[in-house]
Amino acid sequence: MPKNYTAPALHFPPELLLQAQPVRVVFFDVDGVLTDGGLYFSEAGESLKRFHTLDGHGIKLLQQAGITPAVVTGRDSAPLRLRLRQLGVDHAIFGTEDKLPAAQQILNTLGLDWSQAAAMGDDWPDLPMLRHCALACAPANAHPENLALADWVSDFAGGQGAVRQLCDLLLMASGQYRLGRFSSVWQRGEDGTWRVVFDDGLAPRPVEAAQVEAFHAGRVTACPPA
Repeated sequence: MPKNYTAPALHFPPELLLQAQPVRVVFFDVDGVLTDGGLYFSEAGESLKRFHTLDGHGIKLLQQAGITPAVVTGRDSAPLRLRLRQLGVDHAIFGTEDKLPAAQQILNTLGLDWSQAAAMGDDWPDLPMLRHCALACAPANAHPENLALADWVSDFAGGQGAVRQLCDLLLMASGQYRLGRFSSVWQRGEDGTWRVVFDDGLAPRPVEAAQVEAFHAGRVTACPPA
């Protein structure tokens, strides 16, 4: 018998969702973020990279939601370029350790600014991006300096679902976290309270969010329905 799905199982703090709401572009490092950080070399050079399918699907979902994934990395390789082509990532800068101006170049191209950007990085070259963006993120196994600077740290390591968790956060913050035939959208009612609307394709039904009174007026809540 099918289970009765009534609400997403994933939840984030409401203050974090608020901080993530303006994000329209996400900068990802590669080694240690999109991969586990391992480097596989043969006599011909770097020949392999390991990516996680959860992360890849999350990046595709971001694009469908109108949030642009971008890559700024200190390395370059054929496997990396192939994977980004497969995912439809059009904005990428390879082989640079000076990541801040590289990211700024992408922002200029998109007509966005740092107040609309998130970034995830695991090591020192990523710190300037993390300092400038609206939402600084790190995988669980990032360097201590990155962990200290991050607004949010994933429960997962790089190459092990950290990117997907960030994608889910941004999808939920933008009201576009969808599962199957259900979609959950945070909407503010005429009375000023926030409700989550579950639309199963038949009839959208507003449900008052539990514990919404505990948060500041006008703020979304990721609490499950009462």
